[in-house]
Amino acid sequence: MDNQFNRIRVWTEQQQITVPQLFFKHYSEMNIQDDEALIALHLMSFAQEGVDFPTPNDLLARTSFQMMTISQLLQRLMQKGFVEISQSTDESGRIVEKYSLHPLWERLLDLLQSKEMQSQVKTQKVDEAKIFQLFEQELGRLLSPIEIETISMWMDIDHHTPEVIKAALKEAVLASKVSLRYIDRILIEWKKKNIKTPSQIEQHSEQYRKFTMQPPTQKPYNQQQAPQTKKAPFYNWLEERE
Repeated sequence: MDNQFNRIRVWTEQQQITVPQLFFKHYSEMNIQDDEALIALHLMSFAQEGVDFPTPNDLLARTSFQMMTISQLLQRLMQKGFVEISQSTDESGRIVEKYSLHPLWERLLDLLQSKEMQSQVKTQKVDEAKIFQLFEQELGRLLSPIEIETISMWMDIDHHTPEVIKAALKEAVLASKVSLRYIDRILIEWKKKNIKTPSQIEQHSEQYRKFTMQPPTQKPYNQQQAPQTKKAPFYNWLEERE
């Protein structure tokens, strides 16, 4: 998080991002009133012009607010923790003050990260609901309470993602062994082998197919049998341990 805050500081100071666009879009969600937002935008504008500590008179010249209102709005922004006054030393050694909007950018970053996490959680909930529907579709019936609990445990306790569970179900379908016991064995084996992503599953399956489909050692002609149609192999997860 600290690294992200530092990047926001550098970006804003070097004017590499257009912060007002994000600010306009989200300031009301941050409990910033319209009049407070206008003052914050003027502080941004002054900072871009090299005026780090505009006076109330400077703000008065650019707004229709009264002097007292400007002072109150600045005070409210500081009380809410969006603006702070920082001190530094100039080239001549004098202490100078300036308005800093870094707390505002940090709060904005917090909000964006929170919204992204909420979106991810919402997407995951939708994917989890689809997993139950997919199992019912493949089984051709409604899931029993025990089966629902088992699938829930795969996600909540074993921390298998919906994508991995879906891939395990696919393996079971290919093997014509669509049962939760068989799928559970698949997931156990994948966890033992630290297989966690669809790409790892695909790689593992590809390696298995290459191994099982290698051509047999050539036998003498008199020992050869009539050619047979080669079936596509599948991984029998139950037989591996039983």
